[in-house]
Amino acid sequence: MMRSAAIDRRDFVRAAGLGFLASLAPKSLMALERADAVYASGIRAADGSFAVATVTERGEIIDQVKLPARAHGMAFSAATGRTVAFARRPGTYAMTFDPWHKSEPIVISAREDRHFYGHGAFSPDGRFLYASENDFDGNRGMIGIYDASNRFTRIGEFETYGIGPHDMTVSDDGRLLIVANGGIETHPDFGRTKLNLGEMQPSLVLVDAATGALIEKHVLPAQWAELSTRHVDLDDKGRIWFACQYEGHRKDLPPLVGHFAKGEDLSFIDLPEETTRRLANYVGAIAVNRSEGIVGITSPKGGTSVTIDARTGKVLAETSVPDAAGIAPAKSGFAVSTYDGDFLSTRSDVAWDQHIVRI
Repeated sequence: MMRSAAIDRRDFVRAAGLGFLASLAPKSLMALERADAVYASGIRAADGSFAVATVTERGEIIDQVKLPARAHGMAFSAATGRTVAFARRPGTYAMTFDPWHKSEPIVISAREDRHFYGHGAFSPDGRFLYASENDFDGNRGMIGIYDASNRFTRIGEFETYGIGPHDMTVSDDGRLLIVANGGIETHPDFGRTKLNLGEMQPSLVLVDAATGALIEKHVLPAQWAELSTRHVDLDDKGRIWFACQYEGHRKDLPPLVGHFAKGEDLSFIDLPEETTRRLANYVGAIAVNRSEGIVGITSPKGGTSVTIDARTGKVLAETSVPDAAGIAPAKSGFAVSTYDGDFLSTRSDVAWDQHIVRI
C-alpha cells in the first residue's frame, strides 16, 4: 500500500477553512488560488529571525510560523495535517504545527542527554512522530518516538544501530524505520565538530517500527568508509534512495547516490565523472518524484541540481543553481530552493534552509 505523502492545493484549501483564508493578505490568497502545490521550509527572515514558510510551487510565500531557532529538516503527515520543523544539529527543539493555525504550535524538547539531528518522519497514520537523535554520552544513534495524539509526549526510543544518524523515513506500510547513519561522532560540547573522521562508520539500516529490532544493516564498503550516508527517500517500488557527503580527499570521485531495498545489497549509481566533480563530493538533499520516476539531488557546495532516471540511473538533466538548498517533487520535475532566497527562480527576501517538504 502506498501512502499519500502530500495533499494537493484543493485539499490544502479545503483543510484550511474560511478563517485561515480570510486571514491571508490578498497577495498570498491570490498565490494560493493559482497554485498546484504547497510546500514548507525553514527560513531566515531579513531581520535575522527564523520561521517556517509555506510557499507555492511558483515560489510565492503564503504564510509564516515563527520558530525559536534555526530549523533544518521538515516532516508532514497527510493523515493529520501536522507539520514538524526540526532544529539544526545539535539543536534540542522540534516544533509541530498545523499550516492553517487551527491549533497552537507545540515545541518538543529533546531529552537532557539527547539532541536532534535535524530530521524525522511520521507514521503513515500520523499517530507517531519519529526523530533521529544522538545519545551523545553513549555515542550511539537513537530514534525518539513521540505520541502525536498526546501533545507529542516522548514515549520511547529505539537504537539506530550506528552513530550519527541523520535523515530517516518510514516505509509506506509503516513497518520499517529507515535510517541513514552518517557514521560521524559529534558531541554538543564541541558544537558541530566532527570527532572521528579517521574512524567513520557510515551505514543504512532497517529497523522494525513495532519492536525496534534490527532488520538489516548495510555498512558501506571499506574503501568508502569516509562516505557519510546522509539523506533518504522512497520510490514507488519501495526502493530506498540515499545520498552521501564525502569526508575524504577533495580530488577523490566517490559514488554519491545509490539505492537498495529490503533483502538487497546497496547499489551505487555510476554518475558521470563531470557530474560528480560538479557536485563537489556533497549532496545536500535528495527527493523522489514518484509519478515521473525520477530522482533529484542538490549540492550547495557545487551549486548544482541533478535529475536522475530512477529506472536506469542515467542523468537526465543538470542545472546550475548557486547555493542550492532543498528539493521536493513538483507536478513536473522538482521544486528547488536556495540559501540566497530563490524558490524555483522566484526571489524572496529570505534565506531558505536546507530542506523542503511538500504538504
